[in-house]
Amino acid sequence: MMRDSAPQISRHPTRSEIIELAAEEGHDADIPTNVGSIRSVRSRSASFPRGKLPDSEKQSSIGFDKDIEKGTRAESLSSREHDEDVPEEPSDPNVVWWDSDTDPENPMNWSFKKKWGTVLLVSAITFLTPLASSMFAPGVPEVMKTFHSTNEMLEGFMVSVYVLGFAFGPLIIAPLSEMYGRLPLYHSCNCFFVIFSIAAAVASNMGMFVTFRFFMGCFGGAPLVLGGGTIADLISREQRGTAMVVWMMGPTIGPCVGPIVGGFLTQAKGWRWNFWLVAIVAGAFTIMSMILMNETSAPIILERKAKRLRKETGNPKLVSKLDSGLTPKELFLFSIVRPTKMLTRSLICFLMSLYVAITYAYLYILFTTFTVVFETQYGWRRGIVGLSFLGLGIGSLIGQSVFTHFGNKTAEKHLARGDFKPEHRLYIMCAGGFFLPIGLFWYGWAVQAQTHYMVPIVGTGFIGFGLLMTFMPANTYLVDVFTVHAASAMAANTVLRSLAAAFIPLSSQKMYAAMGYGWGNSLLGFVALLLIPIPFLFIKYGERVRKLSTVKL
Repeated sequence: MMRDSAPQISRHPTRSEIIELAAEEGHDADIPTNVGSIRSVRSRSASFPRGKLPDSEKQSSIGFDKDIEKGTRAESLSSREHDEDVPEEPSDPNVVWWDSDTDPENPMNWSFKKKWGTVLLVSAITFLTPLASSMFAPGVPEVMKTFHSTNEMLEGFMVSVYVLGFAFGPLIIAPLSEMYGRLPLYHSCNCFFVIFSIAAAVASNMGMFVTFRFFMGCFGGAPLVLGGGTIADLISREQRGTAMVVWMMGPTIGPCVGPIVGGFLTQAKGWRWNFWLVAIVAGAFTIMSMILMNETSAPIILERKAKRLRKETGNPKLVSKLDSGLTPKELFLFSIVRPTKMLTRSLICFLMSLYVAITYAYLYILFTTFTVVFETQYGWRRGIVGLSFLGLGIGSLIGQSVFTHFGNKTAEKHLARGDFKPEHRLYIMCAGGFFLPIGLFWYGWAVQAQTHYMVPIVGTGFIGFGLLMTFMPANTYLVDVFTVHAASAMAANTVLRSLAAAFIPLSSQKMYAAMGYGWGNSLLGFVALLLIPIPFLFIKYGERVRKLSTVKL
């Protein structure tokens, strides 16, 4: 007997709820999330076979006909007022949905232990991959000796090439997860990450080593792309904040903790053991995920259910409520093309991404030079040189805490007044922007003068604080401006900042050699000063820019 497949939810989700969930899952809100889409693609999907929508229907469902930057309604992630429910469609017997509000196939109905076990496992994997990005940084001189290289550009690139993988990997992983689900991507990317970690550990020349590091970054980006969506699949909105904080700890402190571990490990066992350790831990997480994790993506689960019911009932018209009606090729192209269009056609997306890209590149300039700086200027041994990254880590943690508290407080104040607009996100960025150049001047001249080592480390704390106080508000602003297409804006931001972090640090050693640590870091500080007006300008003119915008996808 065919199961009752009519929707059985108490109310239809609001537009803001759909947008919020889509952003957390890492895709645009016109692609169905586990509560639906902002566009009525499902009813058209029931009438046309998958991938056979007329061109006019595809255009309407995907949103090519609308300007994406007007900002005419408060539909951002933080907006809770004046929300209209998405129009509820008539019940259709050919639409497959959850059997009931307690359907065990729905990941939201899993047991507490199963839900939070998955969240903790995903958070652990998300901590490991950013940690691996910088873990072997203290061992860079040893790698150069092993491969008999004196190329200063390669010395920096072998660290930052990992982030280059972050630029390209997510562009492929995100659309694939929409096609095939999160679980196959977790398993395959984890396996390839382990394989390329082992390959880096046994590399016999510099070309092999750099190539393997790049592929480690490509596949290591999977939990960063999929983790937010997994949490959104499992945890209700009321409890999601705690889970997201746990998950975000990895990208925030992982790159700063890595060199501390790597410094002592390199001294004790050699640089190759940084990769062996990563491979061993990643291998253990991979086995655990294969045993304990299940698919959490509602569109994929319902598509499998619809396929099973079509076979059982012989009814070829059965279709998932969350079916987008798009072929895998179309989904893939939208995910690749949209971020490029937004980066090149939107002034807001380009300038905010440029600000983030330059500040993110500074982080990797420090990653690639700290070892040399503290060994040559302060005579630190290879084991303890990783401790020089503590200032960055502590500053980043403080910055994240301050942003979370005061950023949310500012937004809530304006929401209560009913006058919230995306530019209110930038007030805290205006203040935070000054800490980055202050920290760069402080660190550079303290190292140049060879003051007590704590003085430059405190300076790097200011840099870490400034990085988070610009990085986090900029990302939130992009989400609030682009709402429905927030994921594409974030993808554009990720690509530009990863490219900058991969290539800008390549010239850092030559810059310091020519200008010294004082003037070299002062040059970076002056560039950071030139970026400070960007949030001020958008606070004043951002709304006008959005109203005059002609950005269409």
